Amino acid sequence: MRGFLASSIGVAASAALVLPLSLSSGAIAAPPRVIAAPDVPGSTQSLPLTAVGPTSSDRSRGPAAEQRLPEQDVRPFSLIGVVWDDVHAELHGSVQVRARAVGTGAWSAWQDVETHNDDHGADPGTAEGDSGKVRGATAPLWVGASDGVEVRVRPETAEPVPLPEGMRVELVDPGEDPAASDRVAQGGSSAAGTVLPALSAEETVAQVRAQAQAEVNAGTADATDATEVEAAGAAAKPYIGPRPRIITRKGWGASESLREKTFVYTKTVKAAFVHHSATGNSYTCKQAPSVLRSIYRYHVVSSGWRDFGYNFAVDKCGNIYEGRAGGVTRAVLGAHTLGFNTNSMGVAVLGTYSRSTPPAAAVTAIARLTAWKIGLFKGNPKGKVTLTSGGSGKYKKGKKVSFNVISGHRDGFLTECPGARLYSKLGTARSASAKLQGRA
Repeated sequence: MRGFLASSIGVAASAALVLPLSLSSGAIAAPPRVIAAPDVPGSTQSLPLTAVGPTSSDRSRGPAAEQRLPEQDVRPFSLIGVVWDDVHAELHGSVQVRARAVGTGAWSAWQDVETHNDDHGADPGTAEGDSGKVRGATAPLWVGASDGVEVRVRPETAEPVPLPEGMRVELVDPGEDPAASDRVAQGGSSAAGTVLPALSAEETVAQVRAQAQAEVNAGTADATDATEVEAAGAAAKPYIGPRPRIITRKGWGASESLREKTFVYTKTVKAAFVHHSATGNSYTCKQAPSVLRSIYRYHVVSSGWRDFGYNFAVDKCGNIYEGRAGGVTRAVLGAHTLGFNTNSMGVAVLGTYSRSTPPAAAVTAIARLTAWKIGLFKGNPKGKVTLTSGGSGKYKKGKKVSFNVISGHRDGFLTECPGARLYSKLGTARSASAKLQGRA
């Protein structure tokens, strides 16, 4: 079942402006690149890191040079990450940041940024992966509205390896929420196209059958689809969970002119890989659209991806968001689980769940989303599937690997994602998802 498109096609466009910034510390730094466009919410400041030698009090780190961005004033931003030139170069070290809050002027403590982010991204050999635009990158970190920053990148102390070349700090401002402006204009109600409402089980099945019949009538369904639709009238209820409420890309303010204008699809959706965004847990649910717009801009502008990497996102309150464009019912090729993006979907829970327990609402949202989306492709949330590796750090290219239909990112790659606490809840999500499909 091909389904319908829930996203509009945009034309990629961005403009670069160079604006000088003052340094509160009095240090001298090269002007940042500020990437913005009048018709695209938000902006990205890109500032180079500079190498500093080991000090007399810190010789234990060896000969590899630390890199820093000195404390300084910057344009307002809310999300921060570090990128570098070679996507294949690993960052063997730590990244720490501190930010000054807008309004209070208070500086945060040093915060760790997740450096092992190469397990996310497009598969090797795909047009996106081989575009030449993709850069190495840390995970982004949400720090909230800030106007001052300091960053330090330190190589590992044991057998230090030089840090990647061309390291830059990316400061992302999500901009204003266009959908919020629409809601104000309409007296607080949701603007058209910002939300796909939840459907009952009966409404969901009726919609699926109607869509499939429309494809048969239009001659776009294959022979198997036609046979199944012909038998559907007398068939038992299919195992498809009711469609949950989904906030569309328009609903969270995604600018369609930022991404590449075309869509890329795979044949089916056999598995769902669950992630945490590793952006921290300091956001409020009201801020979740801003977090998404920031990640979107970081993925496209800073990391060089064609679009938002995940197919869906879930916030701590259990709200579900459309991710990569191409239609929520379609098998859209994402950039979420290196080596296993084909015939799968990626779901990111906003936050970091290595030591923090994910809210029950987020786990329930995973169950609701997968019961519906996996059900559209006849998947059993408690079942197993076989996927072929496109090449990853855990499985060589071409290897056939068995996965749970609902798996964690760590099942497909040597990574800590989706965090130990969230990973431990996937069994609960599988059982709830299967129950929503009507399975025993």
